[in-house]
Amino acid sequence: MFSFFKSKKDPAESAGTPASPGTDAQAEAEVETKPEEPISFAAKLKLGLARTRQNLSKQLSGLFGGGKIDEALYEELETILLTSDIGVSATQQLLENLRKRVTRDALTDSAQLKEALKELLVAMLEPLAQPLDTATHKPFVIMITGVNGVGKTTSIGKLAKYFQGQGKSVLLAAGDTFRAAAREQLIAWGERNNVTVIAPDNDPDKKSDPAAVIFDAVNSAKARGIDIVLADTAGRLTTQLHLMEEIKKVKRVIAKAMPDAPHEVLLVLDANTGQNAITQVKAFDEALDVTGLILTKLDGTAKGGVVAAIAGQYPENPPALRFVGVGEGVDDLRPFDARQFVDALFD
Repeated sequence: MFSFFKSKKDPAESAGTPASPGTDAQAEAEVETKPEEPISFAAKLKLGLARTRQNLSKQLSGLFGGGKIDEALYEELETILLTSDIGVSATQQLLENLRKRVTRDALTDSAQLKEALKELLVAMLEPLAQPLDTATHKPFVIMITGVNGVGKTTSIGKLAKYFQGQGKSVLLAAGDTFRAAAREQLIAWGERNNVTVIAPDNDPDKKSDPAAVIFDAVNSAKARGIDIVLADTAGRLTTQLHLMEEIKKVKRVIAKAMPDAPHEVLLVLDANTGQNAITQVKAFDEALDVTGLILTKLDGTAKGGVVAAIAGQYPENPPALRFVGVGEGVDDLRPFDARQFVDALFD
């Protein structure tokens, strides 16, 4: 019923080749063609948030250029924050706290507000920065969900690489049985990362049950002593009630394979959706008790402020923003860091 795909590394990739002596000219050529140092994730994050930062900084530079702090300034700042997709709730919280900071520190010049705003934004976002602890269970089962086109399958491939970098063994479950392309994409990621993939048979006349695929993957991981199971699921709109019911079933079946599983339910959000991301969080959380978020496609979006919007909607118990994605590279998905994120938002 299900297929097992295990990628084998080419022996030539890992086998060393003896060094041969060369001329000084050859040595110089090797130095000249030496690849550049890889760009840091902080630099990629700043690059990815460039459009959001340019939009925000262009407006704030005039506002915080110096002058008195009055109601007109607060009103203009409110407009700037709202147009940066920070959201009504988060904007109100930031303005309220900024007013308190101005009074507490006796600030009188608008040039003093930039650093104050940054610190308040960091404080707002820090509760979202909750690192994922996968050491509590073995295998640690992570269910990936979200609407169509947000980058679930790609995120799974990047997560596999991330966990492998931590010395963890990983198994992938191709639970998106509706799209043949999703199955093939996940298998390709498995080959790229040298990871086993449990997938339905490639037969268009057979419709595999996604819950059964993931059930089999969890049992396989238990038998093999695998550390992490990453389970893909088909994209679905929050208005497709029958599909939302189906994904509830997937979660119940996973628990039959392993008590308390899935241990993490990650909702993947596209940063370009802006405020609609809040609606998605609420709908999927109601259906699945979402435990964490992945925010993808921060590169190229002008709506990076949606992170603050999410925090503003949950002032008491915010969801954990586990990872953010800033590019197409396999290493471009990393744990969320509030300070790093805010620094990338401001010049």
